[in-house]
Amino acid sequence: MQERTQVGHFAFNQVDSPAVGSVLHEQHLKLTSRLHMNPFCGYIMPLWYSAIATEHSAVRQAAGLFDCTHMGMLDVSGPDAPDFLDYVTTNKITDLGIGNARYSYILDAAGNILDDIIIYRRAGERFMVVVNAANEPKIKAYFKALLNDEIPVDAEDTGRKLPYKPDISNMRDTSRSRDCRVDVALQGPRSLDIVSALTDAQTAEQIAALRPFHFVQAALGEIDCIIARTGYTGSKIGFELFVHPDNAPRLWEMMLQKCRQYGLVPCGLGARDSLRIEAGLPLYGHELAGQYDISPFEAGYGWAVKLDKEFFIGKKPMEQIAKKYDMEVARVELPGEKGIRPVRQNDAVLNAKGECTGWVLSCTKIEEKQIALVYMSRECTQQGNPVGLYYLARSRGQLEQGRKDSVEKAEHVSPDLAGIVLSRFEKF
Repeated sequence: MQERTQVGHFAFNQVDSPAVGSVLHEQHLKLTSRLHMNPFCGYIMPLWYSAIATEHSAVRQAAGLFDCTHMGMLDVSGPDAPDFLDYVTTNKITDLGIGNARYSYILDAAGNILDDIIIYRRAGERFMVVVNAANEPKIKAYFKALLNDEIPVDAEDTGRKLPYKPDISNMRDTSRSRDCRVDVALQGPRSLDIVSALTDAQTAEQIAALRPFHFVQAALGEIDCIIARTGYTGSKIGFELFVHPDNAPRLWEMMLQKCRQYGLVPCGLGARDSLRIEAGLPLYGHELAGQYDISPFEAGYGWAVKLDKEFFIGKKPMEQIAKKYDMEVARVELPGEKGIRPVRQNDAVLNAKGECTGWVLSCTKIEEKQIALVYMSRECTQQGNPVGLYYLARSRGQLEQGRKDSVEKAEHVSPDLAGIVLSRFEKF
C-alpha cells in the first residue's frame, strides 16, 4: 500500500440513485430473463444470457457482443484540448495522431488514481475520452472543479491553476448539438469477419488494416460508427463500436440477426469479468487503486505514466512510487477441478516457504483451473514461480475450527492449494 500526501486529494461523495436500463435494455429482455439482470454502476445490466462459461468460450473461439453503453463518454474539444489532456493525464497526448487512441490515467494532485481511461483523437482539436461507468460522475465533477479553479493541480504549489480550458461535454446526452456516442463491444477471432460482412469492400479493407488502438469512422449496415481496435477481453482481434445512442438498438439487433453464422453471441457482465481476468487486465477498484491503493507501476502499466513529461497532475507522487514500490500484480494459475473450493478476494498468497506474500484481488474459473490476479511481493512474481493459496475463513464455524479470517504479510500458514505464476498478460 502506498503512502502519499493528502494535500491535493480530490474528495468526491457518490450520490446513489435508482438503477435504470441502458439504451439496450429492451434488447436484453428479449434475450434473457429479468432474473439475469442486475444493477451495475447505476444501470440494470445482464449478468449472462446463456451461461458465463458458454459466453466466455464463444469470445475465445468465435465472437461476443457486449453492452458497454453504460461507459462514460466525454467530448474534449477546442484549441486547449490537446494540452489539457496532456496536463491532466499521465500519458503523452499532444503527439497522439488523428485516428489513434491511447491508454492513460487521471490522477489528483496527491497522486490518487481517479480513473484509467482511453483517449481517442478524432481531429486536431477534438478528442473522445472513455471513462469507467463507476467513475463517470467523479471524473465529471473533477474536470468541472479543475475548470473552475476550485482545486489545486500541484500539491507543492497549491496556488497553481489549470492553464488550459477546453470545452467538455457528455457524449451520451442526446440533447446536445454535437454527435453523441455510446459503446458496443465486439470481441473475438471472428470479429473482423463480422464487421466486414456489414460494410463495403473498401471499408472492410480499411478496418482489416487497423492496428491496435487505431480507429476509423465508417458505416456498418448504414449506421454511422467509430470502429476502434480496442477492447477489454484480451482478444487479439476485437473492436469497440461507438454509435449514436438512438442507433445502438438497431446495430445490436442487426449484428445478432445477420451474423449468427460466425458464432456471434451476446455476452453479459460475467463473461466480461472472466475474460479480462484470464487476460490479466486490471479493473479499477481491484487491480488498480482500491483496497491496496495499487499504482499503475504495480499494476503493470508503468509505461502509461510518462515521467519524462514536464508536468502532469500527480507527477511528483508518481515519481516517488516509481522509485520504491515493492509489490506487483501477478497472474496465477490454481487448481479448479470439481470439488475444489473457489478462490476469493483477499485469500492469502504464499511463497515457497509458506509465508504470506500477498492477497487475491480477482479470480475466475476457466474449465478445470482457476486464474487469479493477485497483489504480491515483486520478488515472487517471476513467471514459473510456485505459489500457495490459503483460504480465509468464510463462516463462524471455520473460525472456531482455527481458520484465520485475515493473514498479514510475512505471516506463516499452511497452503490449501498449490499454484504457479503465469506471464503477466495473455493474448488470445
